[in-house]
Amino acid sequence: MLVDTSQQPPASPRSVGLGATWGSAPYPVVVADPSGGVVEMNAAAAALFPGAVTGSWLTDVTPAWIADAHARVRTRPEGGDFRWPAHGAVGDRTFEAHPTCTDDGDVMWWLVDDTDRRLAEDALKNERERTAFLAGASSALLSSLNVERCMEVTARLAAEHLADAAVIVAPPRGKNVPLTYCGPEGAVTHRTVQENIDLLPGLSDALRGFPPVPSRWIDPATVPAWAVPDGFAQPVGSAVVTPLPGHGVPAGALVLLRACDRAAFSEGEEIFARLFASRAGAAMSAARMYAEQAAITTTLMRELLPPQLHSVHGVEFAGKYRPSGQADRVGGDFYDVHPGTDAGQESLVVLGDVCGKGLEAAVLTGKIRNTVQALLPLADDHQRLLGLLNGALMNSHHARFATLALASVVRRGGNVHLRVTSAGHPAPLIVRADGQVEQAPTRGTLVGAFWDISSTTAHLELAPGETCLFFTDGITEARGGPLGDELFGTERLEAALTQCAGMPAEAVVEHVQMLAAQWVGRGGHDDMATVAVTAPHHAHLSAVNGHTRGRYTA
Repeated sequence: MLVDTSQQPPASPRSVGLGATWGSAPYPVVVADPSGGVVEMNAAAAALFPGAVTGSWLTDVTPAWIADAHARVRTRPEGGDFRWPAHGAVGDRTFEAHPTCTDDGDVMWWLVDDTDRRLAEDALKNERERTAFLAGASSALLSSLNVERCMEVTARLAAEHLADAAVIVAPPRGKNVPLTYCGPEGAVTHRTVQENIDLLPGLSDALRGFPPVPSRWIDPATVPAWAVPDGFAQPVGSAVVTPLPGHGVPAGALVLLRACDRAAFSEGEEIFARLFASRAGAAMSAARMYAEQAAITTTLMRELLPPQLHSVHGVEFAGKYRPSGQADRVGGDFYDVHPGTDAGQESLVVLGDVCGKGLEAAVLTGKIRNTVQALLPLADDHQRLLGLLNGALMNSHHARFATLALASVVRRGGNVHLRVTSAGHPAPLIVRADGQVEQAPTRGTLVGAFWDISSTTAHLELAPGETCLFFTDGITEARGGPLGDELFGTERLEAALTQCAGMPAEAVVEHVQMLAAQWVGRGGHDDMATVAVTAPHHAHLSAVNGHTRGRYTA
């Protein structure tokens, strides 16, 4: 019975001589009897197996995989099947052996050279594995914007897939060189050394972003001890030093090490290491840029975040802000409290609302705050201060406008006196000791919208326990209620304040913000800011935080 006759000539060696077609075939052909003895072969087979002659044994003159395949063909059960052809190497070449059983019981082995195909398949397999590794490495590296985490992942992946050990050399900080090691055991460690990086050939160039030197130029004996991770017991047999390219500035350098009992890095492996390093460098550079931007943002945000307001010169101040978005920390509402130099000098309260919300509005609030601070020497004249501020905004590139409320506050005896001026802002509400709520008689035009502005100033007196509440329209225009579309409104705010008679300033702003938040529920809303100025019940005139300006912006 034939094992595979789909593409093989059904010729019998005993009925067809060497002069027949198979004898001159370019493929090696060996004919063996059932016991494994060589019967005949063509010239190509004789050249491939010089020791094979008629009467010799396959086990003696051919590789073991051919003899084993012949034994399996002759001993297969009736009707049994095997996976053919057989595969194996002959010297530095690989072959497929196709068996054809003849009518005389012999087996004719046709050997097809598939070295090139095997090499192509291996190359394709390696390329697919490398592509999959690079894709996985990119995913792992970009999963975190933490610089230290990126360095750890880079070192671990490099040590596991590219070498026996890996070292990440970060850009030096003066004399300090940050290093991240990963040894054969896979443990990652960090260390900062003060060493001469020029001792490792190619490292200083790699840290400057220059192309790497070939590994064959690096004498393994010159690799310094500080560049070898703990646990790397054997001598270094070969090393690769390649830059970690970043966004314009190198992110560091990657050092790969192999032990002396391993093959040295090939040219293809060095090229692949550079591909990996380019992805790792991009991820590390992105993480480092993110860290720098986060630090800058934190520094700038520190001046915009709300501080806790305290009593100043015997007057209670409290403020609270709720941004329009859950992810926002700053917005278009802001307030400042600028304490007077002593108890006899007025403190200036500023509450504002810039058109819009989010970061762009916050930029303009910063400009308004800085301008008002520069104009503090003129704070006793609200009209002049607002006029100069309006001119500064009109001459700027901003197209936004703002509403503003100013209050000059000073304690006189047991009462607190206020001069209140509104520039397009809702007039503040006064909560009297008996629970009555009044609206301050002040009004004015927007700031930054027209060249000519006007406003009126109201003089107020707060007895002990009374409060003047400043608020932005985010409170009164908050939509919510049973149907979700009704404004909170001034009347509802006034009704809420009737319950705040005699309450401390902090309790007043908390109560108002809580009611507004409950009214809105989960719906959207504008920025909400409130500032309460309260005349305390006691007559204690010493200041808490009296020499520190309370400031809040949103």
